[in-house]
Amino acid sequence: MPAIAWPPNRVETAWGALAVVCLATMIGWPSWETIPFHVIWITLTLLYGFRVWSLTVTGIVLGAVVIGTGASILADAFDGLQLWGELFEVPLMSAMFLAMVWHARRRVLMHQTVEQLAGERAALLEQQERLVQNVSHELRTPVTIARGHLDLLARRLGPNDREIEVVSEELTRMERLIDRILLLTRAERGEWLDRGPVPLVTLVEDVVLRWAEVAPRAWRLGPVVDVVLYADETWLRAALDALLENAVQHTEEYDLIELSARGDADDVVLSVSDGGGGIDPVVLERIFERFARADMSRSRREGGVGLGLSIAAAIARAHGGSCAARNAPGGGAVFELRLPLLNAAHAEEASEPGPPFVADAPLATSS
Repeated sequence: MPAIAWPPNRVETAWGALAVVCLATMIGWPSWETIPFHVIWITLTLLYGFRVWSLTVTGIVLGAVVIGTGASILADAFDGLQLWGELFEVPLMSAMFLAMVWHARRRVLMHQTVEQLAGERAALLEQQERLVQNVSHELRTPVTIARGHLDLLARRLGPNDREIEVVSEELTRMERLIDRILLLTRAERGEWLDRGPVPLVTLVEDVVLRWAEVAPRAWRLGPVVDVVLYADETWLRAALDALLENAVQHTEEYDLIELSARGDADDVVLSVSDGGGGIDPVVLERIFERFARADMSRSRREGGVGLGLSIAAAIARAHGGSCAARNAPGGGAVFELRLPLLNAAHAEEASEPGPPFVADAPLATSS
């Protein structure tokens, strides 16, 4: 097992000098040799605990200390200056040192094993990311070619042909899936973050209004803390879109969906609350994993493959934040996007929750 190599550093050189001085003291003042004897062994044990030499160096140092201290005590025992029983101190201290050697080498082996496993896992993840990215890029070409031929076929058979519509829908799903896989790969790597000032109130208002135009839900803008985030606005919009899309998929028409933002210590927490059926506790802990699906019974048309929440979580991590999900006490689910509040002072909530609204529909009353 590899260990710290020789030659010695300054600490080891200083210990060597201390050991020589202590050994000289044992020889020069036999009546006081107990103190320098223990100083040699205790400092040797402590030093090895930090350095962990190779077995060869450890054997040489241990042999030298055993011979030096043992010879001094043996000579004093022959001269009648020490009891013969004092010789047992040498094997006892040697056993203590060897115990330290065993524990220290186990610790080094454990650290090396952990580092090796971490390196292997990192390499495997990198290979997986590279494979996913390469496959996603390669899929674009056949999808694009198929889309072109489908357009030609639609001109011959007519755009309202049912088979043409089905193939077009499936190609659209494939294109969307490829885009999401590439986006997830980029987000997990934290690449191309273009940070800048993002006024939070303006952002959430725009996101809610945009979604209200495409999904018939009772949209409500909750209280929003008036701060300016230092973030990538494009990616932040993508994360909010993923959370709102998830809320739309798990609610019925005119169910309530609320987007709000609050300050929490040095963070800003953006919350998406919905009036749907909530989250199955079985999948709650892994809901942000890749391809996780909160409802496995959703149709292909409604569902997708569960990348949206993974994208939101990856974007949050790229910004130094996190995502969380929970069931609301009164029903429905709450998804929270937590981001660090950098270079911006805390502010009071600048808006109050308004009544829900639906694009092109009468305003609903707030509960």
